[in-house]
Amino acid sequence: MAVPRTNALRYGLIAVTGQGIGLATVERMLDPEGAGAARALGPQEILPLGTVPVLVSDTTLYGATCVETLMRRWTAGLPRPWLVLVADAPARPVPDARYLVRALESRLAGVARVPYLPVLRAVRGADEALEHKTVRAAAQTLRDTMEGKW
Repeated sequence: MAVPRTNALRYGLIAVTGQGIGLATVERMLDPEGAGAARALGPQEILPLGTVPVLVSDTTLYGATCVETLMRRWTAGLPRPWLVLVADAPARPVPDARYLVRALESRLAGVARVPYLPVLRAVRGADEALEHKTVRAAAQTLRDTMEGKW
């Protein structure tokens, strides 16, 4: 069952490991029509009321450690965030990174994974990335994963 929203912004994205093509692509994946349903929040920007927080990180051990650090500081009054892991290589994350993410799962609304998409290395931006069927398929899977847990 979908939760009704009072504002157009549904997903507030928080860059855990930097603002690169992964974050930009996840933003467009969650807002394919460009209607403003998803937006990367700036540093120190307050999460708008009724917006689902989404942490976006790569699958490195550094990324998992940054997520752990952020979750230690997560305020109890805020809704539990989603974690979207964007694969940075065509291999599984290292065991320590997988362990850290598993340890954090109980404090998250859910974990969604975006597979390694080689095309992201060769596009100028997220709009161009969504022209590729592999990215569109990953976007649909991401939306299905996140919206299926409402």
